[in-house]
Amino acid sequence: MHIKAAKKLFILSKRICVGIMVAFLVVTGSASMALDRDTPFESIYGGTLTLSQWEGQPVLVVNTASLCAFTDQYRDLQALYDRYRDAGLVVLAVPSDDFNQELASNAEVKEFCELIYGLDMPMTIITSVKGRDAHPFYQSLRKETGFTPRWNFNKVLLDGEGNVVDTFPSQINPLSDEITMQIDRVLADLSG
Repeated sequence: MHIKAAKKLFILSKRICVGIMVAFLVVTGSASMALDRDTPFESIYGGTLTLSQWEGQPVLVVNTASLCAFTDQYRDLQALYDRYRDAGLVVLAVPSDDFNQELASNAEVKEFCELIYGLDMPMTIITSVKGRDAHPFYQSLRKETGFTPRWNFNKVLLDGEGNVVDTFPSQINPLSDEITMQIDRVLADLSG
């Protein structure tokens, strides 16, 4: 009887150890899936964009909308891009109508952003960023980190290898110390 009980205890403890190891790998990210950086976004300027094309560069991905109370952040996103582009930062604007605040067509979005804000940063066509129809990058972001944009102008900072450094809600301005300090840190890590 005691040998049978000891065997059961041994098997149970082995299963517990395996469970703990799996949980550790998931928590530390070693067993988690990678972000989808290869599925193309359609560019609002024509052609396609992939996050992997900017390998070795930090990327700030921002879901945007033209008719939002935060739309003036376009000006600061462009200023951020101008400040850091020579150091390697890419700012990718992803217009989305998921919150019902985008213009009716890609042509209108492009014209609005160029005329009103003078944008020349990379920009996608109108793209879903949440739910079942979300672009695969955003679906993988949700699975990897639990982050889904809750409103327009949510920001995701990726390091040069495509890892999520941090996410920022709409209220955090692109030029805030909270964001620029993270960008400075990522750029310093990449250069040194």
